[in-house]
Amino acid sequence: MKLKKLIAGLTSLTLAASIAGCSTSSNNAENSMPKEGQELAGDITVWHSFTQGPRLEVIQEAANDFKQKNPKVNIKIETFSWNDFYTKWTTGLSSGNVPDLSTALPNQVTEMINADAIIPVNDLIDSIGREKFANPAIEEGTVEGKNYSIPLYSHAQVMWYRKDLLEKHNLSVPKTWDELYETSKKLTSDGVYGLSVPMGTNDFMATRFLNFYVRSAGGSLLTKDKKVDLTSELPQKAIEYWVNMYKETSPKDSINYNVLQQATLFYQGKTAFDFNSGFHIGGVKANTPDLLKDIEAAPIPKMNANDPDRPIETSNVPLVVWKNSKHPEIAKAFAKTLYEKERYVKFLKAVPVGMLPAIKGISDDPSYKNDPIVQQFANAEKVISSAVEKGTAIGYEHGPSVQAGILVNQHIIEKMFQEIVSGKKDKVQAAKDAEKELNDLISATA
Repeated sequence: MKLKKLIAGLTSLTLAASIAGCSTSSNNAENSMPKEGQELAGDITVWHSFTQGPRLEVIQEAANDFKQKNPKVNIKIETFSWNDFYTKWTTGLSSGNVPDLSTALPNQVTEMINADAIIPVNDLIDSIGREKFANPAIEEGTVEGKNYSIPLYSHAQVMWYRKDLLEKHNLSVPKTWDELYETSKKLTSDGVYGLSVPMGTNDFMATRFLNFYVRSAGGSLLTKDKKVDLTSELPQKAIEYWVNMYKETSPKDSINYNVLQQATLFYQGKTAFDFNSGFHIGGVKANTPDLLKDIEAAPIPKMNANDPDRPIETSNVPLVVWKNSKHPEIAKAFAKTLYEKERYVKFLKAVPVGMLPAIKGISDDPSYKNDPIVQQFANAEKVISSAVEKGTAIGYEHGPSVQAGILVNQHIIEKMFQEIVSGKKDKVQAAKDAEKELNDLISATA
């Protein structure tokens, strides 16, 4: 519970109220799947972060269908960006202003478990078919045999590039970090940046970029005993790399970029390279459709071209059921309907290649494969699927942990980069201070 001292800057008084609110007004309905034929009645609230129209529409359609079949049920759907969602739930614990069912990010689930905010969903997983899910995705939200999250879809970070720009300049797709650096410098001209380096403190993009480099070399931002490491040789080299990339190939405004601002540059054809999942396809299609034929995905660069393929960053985006829910049986029953084949495929095709199936057999189904974008970007899907199989959430290479959540969600690494590029601190001192600040927060959870 000490983790709540870290959440969203809560004061100790708010923390105490949060713990009380979480534990006294909730129930422990671990086995709350409704029985067949059971009449459901009650109101639930669902929070999700599917801000794009098609995904939002599928969720709302599912809620409408569920209410039609269960006339005594009301479902309120609320949508928040991922950053707003984190603030919403961490501050809402004290008042009980949390939903019955929500999406989450893997690194947030460990914080929710530690805050005693969500309940196990073993029964939901079993009712759908445990064998349909990849075990690593289930294990990300598992503590002592209790599954606190159920994966809804998967994606992984890969390198996106402009084929036309490389061809124009007779350049090859970079396979190493040094090659990416040199190629990005050559392509930074004529209103196009080689690669934008985002450092905004309202997101975790700089942490993500730093993790790419360190993980590709076989390292980790967390030691085996789950302490943050920013000062040893490898992370120091990674910090220097991204500072140089920022100075040489990036718009200076990216010091404050979040994920959307970063991605929008690529969507609009203003960057030659970017790192993201298959969501980039939909972004380019919506913003600059003529460029769709010119983008492609490749694996994250390596230190050396002949290095082994190493796990980088995978995200298995899950659903969670909140402990404060008065109707966990309705929340779980509604969640189950999202996995019904026809609706599930429709949901995935709302962002084709961006959301890869979390359950087995869907990717080979004709109704999924016949999507034009899936067909056009078959190679990109292959690259992303391979990365999904190998990777973990940031910091999860030593297993799911609250420490990984602190590493990602406190935005201290982003502040560190801003201090370096603005000249307030040198990279050694900035890294030393950030490492201490993060490890002090980690110690507070012990």
